[in-house]
Amino acid sequence: MRTYFFFWLLLILKSMAGLAQPALTLNIKADGYRGIWYSNQPSRDEFAYKYSGGMGTYPANHYPFSVYAKKVNKTFFCYGGTDENGKTLLHMVSYFDHKTGKVPRPTIVLDKQTDNAHDNPVINIDEQGYIWIFSTAHGTSTPSFIHKSTKPYDIDTFEQIFATKEIAGGNAPLNNFSYLQSWYGRGKGFLNLFTHYDRNVIPDQPRKPRRTISYMTSRDGIHYSEWKDIATIGEGHYQTSGKFGDQKIGTAFNYHPVKERENGLNYRTNLYYVETDDFGDTWQDAAARKLTVPLTEIVNPSLVYDYESEGLNVYINDLTFDSNGNPVILFLTSKGFEPGPASGPRQWRTARFDGTSWVILPVTASDHNYDMGSLYIDEKGKWLIVGPTAAGPEPYGTGGEMVLWISTDQGRSWTSKQLTTASRRNHSYARRPVSAHDDFFAFWADGSSLSKSVSHLYFCNKKGEVFRLPSKMSSRNQKPEPVYR
Repeated sequence: MRTYFFFWLLLILKSMAGLAQPALTLNIKADGYRGIWYSNQPSRDEFAYKYSGGMGTYPANHYPFSVYAKKVNKTFFCYGGTDENGKTLLHMVSYFDHKTGKVPRPTIVLDKQTDNAHDNPVINIDEQGYIWIFSTAHGTSTPSFIHKSTKPYDIDTFEQIFATKEIAGGNAPLNNFSYLQSWYGRGKGFLNLFTHYDRNVIPDQPRKPRRTISYMTSRDGIHYSEWKDIATIGEGHYQTSGKFGDQKIGTAFNYHPVKERENGLNYRTNLYYVETDDFGDTWQDAAARKLTVPLTEIVNPSLVYDYESEGLNVYINDLTFDSNGNPVILFLTSKGFEPGPASGPRQWRTARFDGTSWVILPVTASDHNYDMGSLYIDEKGKWLIVGPTAAGPEPYGTGGEMVLWISTDQGRSWTSKQLTTASRRNHSYARRPVSAHDDFFAFWADGSSLSKSVSHLYFCNKKGEVFRLPSKMSSRNQKPEPVYR
C-alpha cells in the first residue's frame, strides 16, 4: 500500500506542475460544527460585497451536501467548515442518526489550504455503502481531491483516492475539477457533472469559454472516462442538475455573454435544459429530441427561455422532477449583478415542463441575487421550497430569514411559513438532501453579510421546525438544539 501511495504521489506531483500541493488528509474529530465564512468581490458601498456570509453549503452548483441512507437510517452530510479562527477551509463529514436524534462529532477529512468556499466538498454514497467526498477547486489555482471511507456507512476514517481520467493516448491524474455535482446509479457508478476552466483567448486559436460545463463517468470511482463537454456558448455556463429514478439525469444552465469591456462572468442570462437517460451516451431536450453536444449556439433546442432579450440575469437554484419524470427548475431573475435595490426585483420563478412545453410561473421576490433555496416535489405531488426569501437582519445582503413555501397546484399559487425570525445573522443556501428524510429536510448555514463572522449550521424537518448543530460538543454524540419552533 505504501509503495502504491508513493508511486501515485510522484506521478501527481510530476503532472500537476503549478497545482502541486499535498493533501492534508486529517481524519480527526472536531469539537463541534463551525461553518466557513466567505466573501466575493467587494462592492465598495454599504452592501460590502457582491455576496458574502455563512457559506458552508455554497454554491448551488455543488451537489449533494447530504444523502439519506435508508439501510442505516442516517442522513450523511458534508460541509465547508473551519477552525476556531476561521482561517482555513476544512472539509467536514458527519451524519444525523434518525433513530437517536443525535449527531456525532464531525470528522475533519481534509484541510483544503484555502478560505475559498468555492472549494467546498460534496458527498455521495455508493451501492456498498462507502462514503465518497469530492473536494472541488475554483479554477486551476488549487488541486482537487477524492476521498473514500474505509468502511461502509462510517465517517471515522477516509483514504485518499488517486483517480485517473482518460485522455488521448492514455490516462492522466484526475486532480482538478470545479463545481462538481455527483450522481450515482446502481450497477453503473458515478456520473459527475463539473466545470473546467480554459484560457479566455489564445492567440491564433478559436476563442474558448472561460467556464465549460462537462461530465465524466466512472464505474468504480477511481477510473474516469474522458471529459465530455455539454455546452460551450459565450464565456461559459453555470449548471445545476437533478436525477429522476435510476436513469434520468438532467441539467439546467445559463450562459455568460461575451462582454468586451466588462467581466462577462457577472452577466449570466437565459435558461437552458438538457437530459440523458443512458448515463451520458446521448443527450436530449425535455421533449426527447436528440441533441448534439457540446451545444455551441445561443439559440438552440435546449433553450427554455430567452431572458437576454429582456435584459435579465438568471441564477439557477435547483432542479427536480415530478412523478412523471418531467423537470421543474427553480431559478431567480434580476436586473443586474450588483447588490442593492437597483438590481431588483429578484424574482423567484419555476419552469415546469408539462410534457409539451415549458410553463414558467412566479413564486415570490427577495432582496439578493444569491438568495438560494431548494425545491421538493413529494410523493403526493406537493411542491415545497425552503429558501431565504424574507428579509433578514442585514437587508440586501446574501440570504435572510428562511421560509417554507408550499404549492398544491404545480406552482400556480403558494402559501408560506416563516421558519426563522429575529435572527442575529442572515441564513443562506438551504440544500435538499438526496432521498430527503422528513426529519432532515433542508440543511444550511448562517453568517453576516457585511463582515466576517462565525457561522452556525442548521437543518429543518418537513414540518418546518429548525435545529442548530452544536458549535461546541461536550460529549461524543449530542442532540441538535431546537430553535425557531
